Amino acid sequence: MKLSVFWTDQYPRPDDLPTGKLPAEADVAIVGSGYTGLNAALALGKAGLKAVVLEQETIGWGASSRNGSMLTPGLKADLEDIERWYGREKTLELWQWSVEAVHYVAEVIRDEGIACDFQMNGQVYLASKPSHAGGIRDYGELLKTRFDYDDVRWVSPDELRTEIGSRSFHGALIHELGARLHPAKYTFGLARAAARYGASLVEHARVKKIASLQPGFLLETARGRIKAQEVLLATGGYTTNLVPKARQGIFPVGSYIIVTEPLPIALQKELSPKDRVFYTSNIFLNYFCLTPDGRMLLGGRENLSTRLDLERSARDLHGRMLEFFPQLEGVPLTHSWNGRLGVTFDQMPHVGQADGIYYAYGYSGHGITIGSYLGKEVGELLAGIRQTSVFLDINHPRTVFARLDRVYLPFVSQYFKFRDAIS
Repeated sequence: MKLSVFWTDQYPRPDDLPTGKLPAEADVAIVGSGYTGLNAALALGKAGLKAVVLEQETIGWGASSRNGSMLTPGLKADLEDIERWYGREKTLELWQWSVEAVHYVAEVIRDEGIACDFQMNGQVYLASKPSHAGGIRDYGELLKTRFDYDDVRWVSPDELRTEIGSRSFHGALIHELGARLHPAKYTFGLARAAARYGASLVEHARVKKIASLQPGFLLETARGRIKAQEVLLATGGYTTNLVPKARQGIFPVGSYIIVTEPLPIALQKELSPKDRVFYTSNIFLNYFCLTPDGRMLLGGRENLSTRLDLERSARDLHGRMLEFFPQLEGVPLTHSWNGRLGVTFDQMPHVGQADGIYYAYGYSGHGITIGSYLGKEVGELLAGIRQTSVFLDINHPRTVFARLDRVYLPFVSQYFKFRDAIS
């Protein structure tokens, strides 16, 4: 078993990726080369502006090449909480935005000719306990009756074998709008597309300091200095104290993934008859699906730390995999790896400005869809094509204690474990 990222082991960074030297100037300097930064660069290029993407490692090194490959509508925050905060009309707008985000990813893949094994076969929201089933059914009815979304249906425990080859669950909600892709292929395809529209991609260019000019900004990087009229911070769960006010709104959470060796076709059909993507109803949830080459991938966590031992996390996740699918007993694991989610204090995506610097982050595990679509929107904001975003005018909770995540996250983890135990 390799302690490395399966996606980039299978599809390494292409040698001919169009990266280059640091230019002296740009219209917009983008810090971070994940889905947000690359989609922003693409939108800026289409608007005729010069974007420079600054990556401290290599293109897509962070969560954009490390994730679980799944695209689903929705936000991490509970819809009823969002409605209590902002009212039904705004909540409906936010839900519809998340649906459009899935379609946007499909469109950019099609329009830019990105070969990334994209497949939309639907998603399955699984009840982990009998006590969870009623809430999941009610969630489906909420989507239908209050959010005008009919593309969901409840599957009873007796019918569940038509969806998953497991006896561990107690019913499920089926969304036909659910998909998967190959994260590394998508990331590198976005990078090529952004470069075609004029973006400069600069690797090993960690930004050390951002100074305000009159007008614009001066960025000091590991590759030299660059002047830009605007700056976008697109670093997600890897956000540092580079812009302190932005760091005060987000904290990193670890997510851990394992994959098996490729499975026989018959076993693939038994485990996932319709080749959908799955996630469970626990707070410390698990997500899983078949990879494009027929492996079983499973991710999750029992701790919010970003620094868990990969061999230990693999043992824990493998135990959960066998609990769900005893048929996989004896099938070797080939990879165990981790990445960082960016989570905000209200579990909502945020886009805005901190000390004049734009930021977009807080996807809480929905990075492929939300990160991509919000990247496009913030790129259009910077280009003057769009005047607002649905996430621009909501609250952005911040605290100066955000950077002390190693202190408070262990306590939050214990609280979530307790809630899972009594649910």
